[in-house]
Amino acid sequence: MELFDFYRKDRWPHVFCPGCGNGTVMNCFYRAFNDLGLSLNRTAFVGGIGCSSRIPLYINSDALHTTHGRAIAFATGLKLASPELKVVVFTGDGDLGAIGGNHFIHGCRRNLDMTVICINNNIYGMTGGQASVTTPHDFLSTTTPSGNKEYPFDLAEIAVAAGANYVARWTTRHVHELTKSIKTALQKKGFAFVEIVSQCPTNFGRRNKMTDPTQLLDWFKESSVRRDKARATAVDHVDLNIAGQITVGEFVDRNRESYGELIGVVKHG
Repeated sequence: MELFDFYRKDRWPHVFCPGCGNGTVMNCFYRAFNDLGLSLNRTAFVGGIGCSSRIPLYINSDALHTTHGRAIAFATGLKLASPELKVVVFTGDGDLGAIGGNHFIHGCRRNLDMTVICINNNIYGMTGGQASVTTPHDFLSTTTPSGNKEYPFDLAEIAVAAGANYVARWTTRHVHELTKSIKTALQKKGFAFVEIVSQCPTNFGRRNKMTDPTQLLDWFKESSVRRDKARATAVDHVDLNIAGQITVGEFVDRNRESYGELIGVVKHG
């Protein structure tokens, strides 16, 4: 299949701002999906509310555009009702980690058989640039004009602790690694979670003196630390994410029974 065939051309033009990382994520996802020879006719895409949650509406396949924070809840019902479908969720840091936080945790705990791709732009990009649960400490937003005094959630570590079978985090700078991780996630049984730290020059970048998208990509490059290296060099259990670093890599890859297997709805192997 040609990559161009993935798009719903009747939904153009898209709503993404110039320089947004969502286009890079879509490109990496489509390449991974295509390389695996998966069928759009046997895949359903689910999104909540937010910039990244609109991605399913641009894919030439069946899609659910759900209420804010409820994408995983809707995807759960869809997968249990139609276990033959591959279910892919596109969500953002606010949709997943804030209003949808409990659904996220329990989706990981149940190890539901779905692929969840979270595009983390460190801010509420669609609603005006307010601080989100992943806004880095001391960074600026419309609701933290003197710097964010809270510390951010580490979504990938939460997914590991809650029980997801596969967890990885990359940035939009790491396109080759990201594409490879998406391939792994799409083939993984159980809950597969890929977090992607992405640029938002409109709302995050311009408030933090990085209005040019390339500045944000350079920041990703300078701040990213491979997880294996971070663990080897961390001193006194310093949390590198809180210290301004972005820990990237594969966090866990295991094979616990999926929820569908446990209740006899899905059989693997």
